[in-house]
Amino acid sequence: MKKIITSVTSLLMIASLLSGAPKKDIVDTAVAAGSFKTLVAAVKAAGLVDTLKGEGPFTVFAPTDEAFAKLPKGTVESLLKPENKQKLVSILTYHVVSGKVKAKKAAKLDSAKTVNGAEITIKPSGKTLMINKSKVIKADIKTSNGIIHVIDAVLIPATKKVAGNTNHIIKQAIHKGVPMFNSGHHAQAAVLYMKAGKDVLGQCSSSACPVAAKTIKTAMHKASAESCPTSQAWIMRKAFDQVLASSN
Repeated sequence: MKKIITSVTSLLMIASLLSGAPKKDIVDTAVAAGSFKTLVAAVKAAGLVDTLKGEGPFTVFAPTDEAFAKLPKGTVESLLKPENKQKLVSILTYHVVSGKVKAKKAAKLDSAKTVNGAEITIKPSGKTLMINKSKVIKADIKTSNGIIHVIDAVLIPATKKVAGNTNHIIKQAIHKGVPMFNSGHHAQAAVLYMKAGKDVLGQCSSSACPVAAKTIKTAMHKASAESCPTSQAWIMRKAFDQVLASSN
């Protein structure tokens, strides 16, 4: 009987190995890799271990220790302090997307909403991907509850102040521009909207709020190529609406 049990156990172990299913979750995979010590320490300090060991699935854009080392001196130490826990949670959840998103699928997207609530931009670059200003240096690491993509820089979400300022600038421009446009002053409305676009880019960098910056920058480029003020105004207005919708 003992031999039968032993044989069955051995067969189950072999079957498990042959199945190729990853045994370690996202956290344990990161720990075992040895190159995510700062990330793991941050996840523990933020109280996110249980979440990232949960069922998921999750897609994690994981900065290496070298990526964290690129941050200004003292940044990591400051973020790990108990009083900065909420800020740390905000940054870490900005690296997580719900579901399993492999690199091939991600390459077809322009952006993705993170668990943080804010969006990251995604752009193919040669044989890899750019996530905001960060490069994916190793993709599709399978875990039992999701996928890890290794990145070479930490992703920093826009602060509420920057996001709020962006929305305020846009709403003010629309408030003034709509009656102006409707009364036939299309050229003035276009100038107003273009100025608002420059103001947004002036305080909303591609690293601080990548989706808004990319949307406005693309719209301004298209509007500048147009000779018709009506078209210019409509291009900018559509971009403003898109930015406001993405922030909700």
